[in-house]
Amino acid sequence: MPDRPALINRFLADSGWGDAARSHLAGDASNRSYQRLQMNGETAVLMDAPPDRGEDTRPFVTITNHLLSLGFSAPRILAQDAENGFLLIEDLGDALFAKLIQTSPEMEQPLYSAATDVLIKLHQSPPPDHLLDYNPAVMADYIAPLFEWYHPADATPLQQELQTVLTKYCTVPPVMSLRDYHAENLLWLPDRDGTKRVGLLDYQDAIKTHPAYDLVSLLKDARRDVPAATEAAMITRYITATGVDPETFRTAYAVLGVQRNLRILGIFASLCINAGKPHYINLIPRVWAQLTEMLTHPALTTLQTLVQDTLPEPSPDHLQRLKSQCAKPRMP
Repeated sequence: MPDRPALINRFLADSGWGDAARSHLAGDASNRSYQRLQMNGETAVLMDAPPDRGEDTRPFVTITNHLLSLGFSAPRILAQDAENGFLLIEDLGDALFAKLIQTSPEMEQPLYSAATDVLIKLHQSPPPDHLLDYNPAVMADYIAPLFEWYHPADATPLQQELQTVLTKYCTVPPVMSLRDYHAENLLWLPDRDGTKRVGLLDYQDAIKTHPAYDLVSLLKDARRDVPAATEAAMITRYITATGVDPETFRTAYAVLGVQRNLRILGIFASLCINAGKPHYINLIPRVWAQLTEMLTHPALTTLQTLVQDTLPEPSPDHLQRLKSQCAKPRMP
């Protein structure tokens, strides 16, 4: 087992930050952890992504360089050690959209408008060829954690119907998707201009898929309730700016919202059962409410029936059963 603290010390020393003061930053759903470094009035962020726990810094570096080349505010790479899983990256600050909206509710509309504009601009450029093609077959397959961790059941009928509706309604050429595009992965940088005012985080799992995917991620947020008026305004903003057919886009938005939330149900259950993170179970009722709302779209009648017949609602008893299986949290 490598002596990770010693490896960190050596990496920071080699990159000129060995004498920096360190403080922990909040992590995410992965095995990565973060520290803010302060030295001589400058700051940076250390990303610790242990390879022996399935992490890999190289996709983050590749996507970062691509986003920077397009003029977006991804954190610049200051130093890297891919073999040991360390990155030293630009510190974009603490002004997460979710926190800023909590303290300044009047900022909600401007922040979501700026985030929507990022997607409008991002979708004007072709996606990198190396990205996973998140097509209907792959998307249907990716809800498998739902049946492994949220509720064991025969996955085939629901997956087949999901693939059918995805194939029917999500047929436009794919764009780059940052995948986990939501208010806790976006930072407000008001001193910058245009779309550069939005700082981007946690995009190493980027894919190429339907243009509505990241808009669903932004507006059907598993972690906070986005007002219906804001959601409607942002969908209209995207449609107006891109010239897509409104009805076709809104149908795709609903289908992709269902796929995304079915997968999230399984992932959140897995994060509790396998990674010892029970707080994700507390988010499941919101995910379920979003799922049931989007299933009311007229194009999804058969899928709605299958979901109702296959999956239990997240009742207090069901949620407690999931929490009772929660693993002990791993030590960092």
